Amino acid sequence: MVLSLVCGGTTLARAPDAVIVHTARGETRIPLWSTPGTGPLLSAPALLNALGGAIEFRGAWAEVVLGSEPFRFLVGAPLLVHGSTVLPLSAPALMRGDTLFVPLQFVAEILPNRLGARFRWDIRESRLADDTPAPTVAAIAATSASSTPPPGANGLRRKHSIAIDPGHGGVDPGNPGIYFPRGIREKNVTLTIGLLLREELRRRGVGVRMTRTTDTLINLGHRGRICTDDCELFVSLHVNSLERRRGYTKVRGFETYFLAEAKTEEAARVARMENEAVRFDQDNTGEGDLNGLEFIMKDLQMNEYLRESARFAFLAQNSLGRVHTGDDRGVKQAVFQVLTTARRPAVLIELGYSTNPNDGKLLTRKASQRAIASSIADAIMTYLIEFERRAGFAGDTATGPSR
Repeated sequence: MVLSLVCGGTTLARAPDAVIVHTARGETRIPLWSTPGTGPLLSAPALLNALGGAIEFRGAWAEVVLGSEPFRFLVGAPLLVHGSTVLPLSAPALMRGDTLFVPLQFVAEILPNRLGARFRWDIRESRLADDTPAPTVAAIAATSASSTPPPGANGLRRKHSIAIDPGHGGVDPGNPGIYFPRGIREKNVTLTIGLLLREELRRRGVGVRMTRTTDTLINLGHRGRICTDDCELFVSLHVNSLERRRGYTKVRGFETYFLAEAKTEEAARVARMENEAVRFDQDNTGEGDLNGLEFIMKDLQMNEYLRESARFAFLAQNSLGRVHTGDDRGVKQAVFQVLTTARRPAVLIELGYSTNPNDGKLLTRKASQRAIASSIADAIMTYLIEFERRAGFAGDTATGPSR
C-alpha cells in the first residue's frame, strides 16, 4: 500500500521512515519518529551534526542556526520564526528527553524554500541535498575580508591558548572502568587523551595549558580558573559509566555538555556523578560551588560565553562523530562544578562508557585515543577560525592573546 503524507504544502508519495542528508562529506541517514497526531519528526541534533549547524535554547524557544540563518521554534507550538516571518508548521517541534525533534516539513519544505541556494529536497528519495562545499580550515579562512593578508599555515591570524582538563587524578580515580584493562581507571584515560590533545594542538600552532600533566589531584573549583583573560576555551575530558542495572553494559557513545540547568534526569545524573569528585578536594573554599551558576547567569559577558560554549559543544560532538564508533548521544547541558569557575567558553566531554566493552576498547587503544584527540583538535581549530572571523581580526599575526 502506498501512503501519502502532506508536509505543509509538500505532498510526499509515501511516509518515509528516515531522511537522507547528502553533503560534500557524505550521506547521513536520520530516522523519523512520530507520536499520534504529530506526524513525522526528526532529531534536530542529528540534522545539525550532518549540516554543521548549531542549536540554542532560550526559554520556550529553540534556535536552530544553519550558516548565519537562525530558525526559532516555539517548542510545543506549530510555528517557527525566520527573520521577521512567522511560518506555520504542520506539527510542533517537541522535546524527547533532552533532544529537540523538528517536523519533517522543516527539511522537506522550509529549508528548500527559504534557503533554496543551498538546499534541495528530493521527494522521491526523501533526500535533503546540501550544496555547500565540505568545510575545511582553508575554506573557512577564505571567507575573511579580501583586504586581510593570508593567514598562517594553521589558518589562524592570532595566537591562541586552550585549557585542557583531564578529569580526576591522584586519589580521585574517577570511575573504575570495568571494561578497561586491569589497573586502568578513568583518570588514566583522560590524562592520556588530554596529553595527546595537547600534542596535536601544539603541532597546529595553538598554545595549551593543562590542569594536570601527571597523576595528581586538582580541586574541582581550581581547574576552571586556569582559563581566564588569555585563554580561549576550557575543555574538560571525562569517561561516562552506569551503575549496574538491566542492560547497562549495552549503553555506549559520546556526549558533550555546556553549563546550564539540566533538562533531563540523565544529564543531571551525569553531573552528580562528576561533581561527587569534590569529596576528594582538600580545600572547598572559593567560587567553585554549584550555587555559582546563579551568579554566572546574571553576568551578561558570561551569557555570551555560554552561547560560545554551546557552539563549540556542537562542533566537538560533530567532529567526534567522525571517529567514534559509539552512539552520538548529542549536546546536552547540566551544572558541572568544574565548569562554573571557567571565565571563558567551557565544555565537558564524556568520551564514552567504561561500562561498555566496545567503548572500553576504543578508549584504551592508542590508535583510537589519537583519533579522538585529533577530532577534538579539529573542532577547536574550526571554533577558533570562526571566532576570528566573527571578531573581524585582520592585519599581521599578533603575538598576544586574542581576547
